[in-house]
Amino acid sequence: MVSSRSMERNGNHSSVTMFILQGLSEDKDLQLILFPVFLGVYLVTLVWNLVLILLIRMDSHLHVPMYFFLSVLSFIDICYSSSISPRMLSDLLRKEKTISFVACATQYFVTAWMGLSECCLLAVMGCDRYVAIGHPLQYSVIMAPDLCGKLVAGAFVGGFLSSIFHTVPCFSLYYCGPNIIQHFFCDLPQVLSLACSNTFISQMTLLLVAIFIAFGSLLVILFSYGFIAAAILKMSSGKGSSKAFSTCASHLTAVTLYYSTALSVYVQPNSSHSMNKDKTLSVFYAIVIPMLNPLIYSLRNKEIKAGLKRLIKRATSSVS
Repeated sequence: MVSSRSMERNGNHSSVTMFILQGLSEDKDLQLILFPVFLGVYLVTLVWNLVLILLIRMDSHLHVPMYFFLSVLSFIDICYSSSISPRMLSDLLRKEKTISFVACATQYFVTAWMGLSECCLLAVMGCDRYVAIGHPLQYSVIMAPDLCGKLVAGAFVGGFLSSIFHTVPCFSLYYCGPNIIQHFFCDLPQVLSLACSNTFISQMTLLLVAIFIAFGSLLVILFSYGFIAAAILKMSSGKGSSKAFSTCASHLTAVTLYYSTALSVYVQPNSSHSMNKDKTLSVFYAIVIPMLNPLIYSLRNKEIKAGLKRLIKRATSSVS
């Protein structure tokens, strides 16, 4: 059903000026249960990632490329989660889950920018781990601060340009109704399904971005871990190989979670799509993973634990 308030006359046609988000569930009681759960998840995401950023910035022991990239990942996760969670939380308490055309385009653009930037950054972090394990003596020279800054800037610029490249064609299409998005945020496949004009160009731009950024980044990560595995096999010391593997375990876990859930949503035949399944997977990679990333990198990391203890000790001594 098309909301009359979301349409305006345009000659002999009607143009959609507002979309209606279906949301996570239409069950009012379930929405009231989900609200405190996802509010808690969002707050934990903000707190954990902010603490990690401040810890890495304030502790000189953590001023190395690995933790610099980790702080950038935390920043991306904050922006990524914030592009979806606040809107989703407000919709859980609202009867009409409407979003303007411009707001919908903006939400998707920011979400895609952060998501694609994270793909690029995970690839950079994979290369960083290879240099650290394969060329430990030259590590500080190769991964100089200037190069690290350029790699991070490249990740953000690549994500920004890729997001513009496929967001603009999609939201330049003609939408005449219906205007109900079968999701809890403005995701491109669901938006494209509502277009009244030919979506071929939009679908091709989306495919190109997926190939060059998403799959390209994954390919770089796989090659990096191939070289890492070869370097570990050459190590004569069992202790050294164990330490090398432990430095990669967190990154490999984060990559596996992120790509497996995202690819499960976007890389499957349309006939096998289940909206409830897609929503569940989308909740996981867009809302839960940004909360898990700082935990994944912190729980088994002795340096971060030691830095956190120093930060707490410094804070308590300054208060007393």
